[in-house]
Amino acid sequence: MSIRYLTAKLAQQIDEELMSTAGAFSLDQLMELAGLACAQTLATVYNKEKYPRVLVCCGPGNQGGDGLVAARHLGLFGYKPTIWIPKPGSKDIYKRLHAQCENMHIPTLPTNEPNLAENTLSTALASSDVVLDAIFGFSFKPPVRAPFDAALRLISHAGIPIVSVDIPSGWDVEHGDAGGIGLNPDALVSLTAPKEGVRGFIGRHFLGGRFVPKWAFIFYFIENFA
Repeated sequence: MSIRYLTAKLAQQIDEELMSTAGAFSLDQLMELAGLACAQTLATVYNKEKYPRVLVCCGPGNQGGDGLVAARHLGLFGYKPTIWIPKPGSKDIYKRLHAQCENMHIPTLPTNEPNLAENTLSTALASSDVVLDAIFGFSFKPPVRAPFDAALRLISHAGIPIVSVDIPSGWDVEHGDAGGIGLNPDALVSLTAPKEGVRGFIGRHFLGGRFVPKWAFIFYFIENFA
């Protein structure tokens, strides 16, 4: 018996099943549980006494939403999170999650002018202790486009620890970092189940999937070998 690694198609199918009548979850609930798992993982690996300043880098999709939830929980845990969002998500749920962080006085770096996103990221990295990478999720397909191409280079060369959400940004969900352009995190939080592309990941690997019902776990995630 072994844990199944998920393709992008299967990961999407499981998400849809969890939010179906049978699964009974809402998107808000899944993002809240995923973001909490990411915050708990970071707190487990990097204690707030030594690593208090967390730079949460968010993309415009649900992955970024998970990052916003994690930022809020990290603030409640006593960390000092700062949010970097060069392209905010347009969905209502994303806007609400961001507003929740603002209500907790978690700062968001200014990124609304040409070159400002890259400049503020560079400055923020110099004054951060750890990065939470919530930029790209399992639906990402190369190539990496601006402004995220420059962002991945800056984060990679910052010399501070990285915790990635679900799959390291820049990696293909099924083929990994084949192009050598993705982040190389120190810790990874796989959500629901690990993805095909992280089979070769070397680092501390955690699983955030306590929201998966037993019937779904047995049906989707366990492969039996005779």
